[in-house]
Amino acid sequence: MRDIRVATVQFQHAAGDKAYNFGRIRHFVTEAAHARVEMIAFPEMCLTGYWHVRKLSRAAFEALAEPVPDGPSTRDLLDLSREHGMTIGAGLLERAPDGGVYNAYVVAMPDGTWAVHRKLHVFEHPNICAGNRYTVFDTPHGCRVGVLICYDNNIVENARATALLGAEILLAPHQTGGCNSVSPRGMKPIDPAVWARRQEDPAACEAELVGPKGRAWLMRWLPSRAHDNGMFLLFSNGIGPDDDEIRTGNAMVLDPYGDVIAESRALGDDMVVADLDASVLPTSSGRRWLRARRPDLYESLTRPTGQEQETRRVRFGE
Repeated sequence: MRDIRVATVQFQHAAGDKAYNFGRIRHFVTEAAHARVEMIAFPEMCLTGYWHVRKLSRAAFEALAEPVPDGPSTRDLLDLSREHGMTIGAGLLERAPDGGVYNAYVVAMPDGTWAVHRKLHVFEHPNICAGNRYTVFDTPHGCRVGVLICYDNNIVENARATALLGAEILLAPHQTGGCNSVSPRGMKPIDPAVWARRQEDPAACEAELVGPKGRAWLMRWLPSRAHDNGMFLLFSNGIGPDDDEIRTGNAMVLDPYGDVIAESRALGDDMVVADLDASVLPTSSGRRWLRARRPDLYESLTRPTGQEQETRRVRFGE
């Protein structure tokens, strides 16, 4: 890996309005190009919209999806990537050749190549399909990148597997914060009245977004995904109302020690930029720990316990 300047974005998407959402992507890519950014990460399903899809009929849900790479959104991302010489990651619904619909994250690269990750742990719609592979790839910028979407990052094995495939930078697009977790000490909904008064009382709104309903919950575990595996991590997120939930933003970049090196506290759409110092990777704790692994002991990790459930049941306590 070489040194690289990156950016990560939080923005409030419009449900089902791909034209508007791509306009926001173009806006931030243009800003990032002025800042000489080479790689930028946008949130999960930010092109299609996210939380409203659970209410769609099967026909409407499938109509929102499009093929990758031949669909209009991927073509637009590839054109934008070539125009600015920048690698761009953004989330959408992918329609596979067999008709299955996936929560997917497309990474468009300026040399015309592309990668797509299909979310492994899904719950967004009764008819959504789960991905079945990890996504790690080389970029024209001299770095190796992995992708895990939102809930994928919750499962520690996913981050480790991605690191073992050689990822140096992990793109971690989310739509999180303000969720009504079934865990008593998990996330809880953001008070809509606090968000509505964010202009009059920004301190109260920021306290809500960075507290246990948002950033504080993330900081219990997200830094360990970077630290324990020796990866840089680009966290992107929604911000503001997303159907009946309020996303908490806090777009951030973490280094391989799990330290936050750039972060947004904005109460709206925003982008943060960071310079990744490749020299910290080889001797980071996580990289060193990977070399001390004993795979002969880990058979139990691949053996079902009988307690496994579909993510939807776990997520909603069904």
